[in-house]
Amino acid sequence: MHISPGVQEKLSRLGIRTEWDLILHLPIRYEDETHLFPIADAPAGQIVQVEGVIIHNEVVTRPRRQLVCQIEDGSGVLVMRYLNFYGSQIKTYAVGKRVRLLGEIRHGYHGMEMVHPKCRIVSVSEPLADTMTPVYPVTAGLPQKTLVKLIGQMLQNAGQTKMLTETVPDTVIKHYQLAGFSASVINLHHPAPDVSIGSLQNRTHPSWRRIKFDELLAQQLSMRLHYRQRRQCSAPVLAPKNQSAAKLLERLAFRLTAAQIRVFDEISRDLAAPYPMQRLLQGDVGSGKTIVAALAALQAIENGFQAAIMAPTEILAEQHFRKLSTWFDPLGIRTAWLSGSQKKKQKQEALDEISTGVAQMAVGTHALFQDQVLFQQLGLAIIDEQHRFGVQQRLALRMKGAQSEQVPHQLMMSATPIPRTLSMSYFADLDVSIIDELPPGRSPVVTKLIADNRRDEVIARIQQACSQGKQVYWVCPLIEESEVLQLQTAEATYANLTAEFPHLTVGLVHGRLSPQEKTEVMDLFKRGAIQLLVATTVIEVGVDVLNASLMVIENAERMGLSQLHQLRGRVGRGAEASICILLFQQPLSEVARQRLRIIFEHSDGFEIARQDLQLRGPGEFLGAKQSGVPMLRFADLEQDGDLLEAAQATANEMLDHYPELAQQHIDRWLGDKSQYLRV
Repeated sequence: MHISPGVQEKLSRLGIRTEWDLILHLPIRYEDETHLFPIADAPAGQIVQVEGVIIHNEVVTRPRRQLVCQIEDGSGVLVMRYLNFYGSQIKTYAVGKRVRLLGEIRHGYHGMEMVHPKCRIVSVSEPLADTMTPVYPVTAGLPQKTLVKLIGQMLQNAGQTKMLTETVPDTVIKHYQLAGFSASVINLHHPAPDVSIGSLQNRTHPSWRRIKFDELLAQQLSMRLHYRQRRQCSAPVLAPKNQSAAKLLERLAFRLTAAQIRVFDEISRDLAAPYPMQRLLQGDVGSGKTIVAALAALQAIENGFQAAIMAPTEILAEQHFRKLSTWFDPLGIRTAWLSGSQKKKQKQEALDEISTGVAQMAVGTHALFQDQVLFQQLGLAIIDEQHRFGVQQRLALRMKGAQSEQVPHQLMMSATPIPRTLSMSYFADLDVSIIDELPPGRSPVVTKLIADNRRDEVIARIQQACSQGKQVYWVCPLIEESEVLQLQTAEATYANLTAEFPHLTVGLVHGRLSPQEKTEVMDLFKRGAIQLLVATTVIEVGVDVLNASLMVIENAERMGLSQLHQLRGRVGRGAEASICILLFQQPLSEVARQRLRIIFEHSDGFEIARQDLQLRGPGEFLGAKQSGVPMLRFADLEQDGDLLEAAQATANEMLDHYPELAQQHIDRWLGDKSQYLRV
């Protein structure tokens, strides 16, 4: 089928680049031109079709210029009104012309009327449409008519070229009572007159369910295929020796929870396998993921390999370095620290220790995957807050160890809990471990919502907490557009609070400070020399000060749910009762109101994440769609959980027993997108 370059360019704006994309450009709604209503019986407030003869036509100028016609069909009279019109329409809609109108009937000043209906001249006894009329998403310069014609031609061709053949086995279609694929596509483009428009609009019609199932199946097949292909790779076999782990656990001031023991067993088994581990370790804020990662690193180190942990911010990376050094130094294990802001000499020393194998453990920011970083023998790569890193960055760290034939094991950690449906669909190529209990002795954090005009109460609370020897965080608002503005806000807040509390030591930490300056401020806060710390969101993840029992988050309405939950997790880390005050400015948007309600009512990260997913959808939840995963266009994870489970079971069955159909299905739905690499 020939399409001009100009039309092709406009189609590509709609994401239509192939013939298959054109077939899958499904209607956003439908118009029912299969029925005619007598004017007298046409229901008001609904979109209906009527037909009649024009008995009056005039241009009125008050209250504004408009074209007004009267249509009569023997049962009654209807006014047709155009507020914007061309001169040619005055002639087209002349008295005596028979017209067919589609629009919403309203009760107007002069009786029943339609404003700006779809109108066309017809002959007596002109046949009605025999299918619903599709309305497609369009773009500037590409009218509905062109799309309808192109898609119609494409569907005709598809019938001849077998583009709509089945790629799902009959047994699966029967088992899940699915509609046929070809019939579903044709039904959605041209539904029969008796189909419920409601079931098409809310996408519950059997044809819609089939399209959604096929889309979910393509995603599952692609990801399970990558999962299986990775198992063909070779990785170092890191058998559990447990001597260093036992010594470390003896020295700890706390005992592992049952959940920590369970997930470490899962990780330990993976490390002992001859193919690369690809596991996601999830746990709510403060659930104790770091010690589990440390035990995994020890298993690699005891087998003569190196381990590396990469964190998204210098504060978090440095905190990992300090914690791991404290744990590993007494075991005779050397930990190297690498960050982008180190002086040249320090950096070179760290690089040498890593390349010669003197350092068995490396900790750092994204500096760890720069070209000049060479590991002697990397056995395990650990990535904290994995959603903050793009696919290429994660791959770069893993390939560090692939100088030999073997690929290192990879453990990803996330304190942003991932809802079950999201985990099943977008992380189907990973094994997932969940730490689902908090260590004992943690006090729940009380969350309070306070409007900005009640700041006096907040000041009084800070006074009270500090007089009792406690410490306080004051988190400044997030200003995405400008780091400079955010810095100014932080500095102004710092100046105001210093004036407000002349007897307290107030500290300031923000993204523009050098790592050394950040470390110095954080050290003073940890030691209790600073009572009130003003901070931007750099303290969001991993910062651990047991004596901090009050947090104030300013302009909380600007922040996302996961960020608010992470920040709140910085208090309540000791046994003291802790409070998190969310200061907000009015008026609140509806979304901000919902977010604050969710964070106020829930403390369970998984429940917060589930509701966050409903608010934002998967693309935004996963982070700017950088994750390299094909996003879903038709299926809705919340509504279509049953189809997701069916697709998951079907994917494994097809890869085992119908590999050719599986490949055809992936090619049809993902095309060149199927070659993305999840890392």
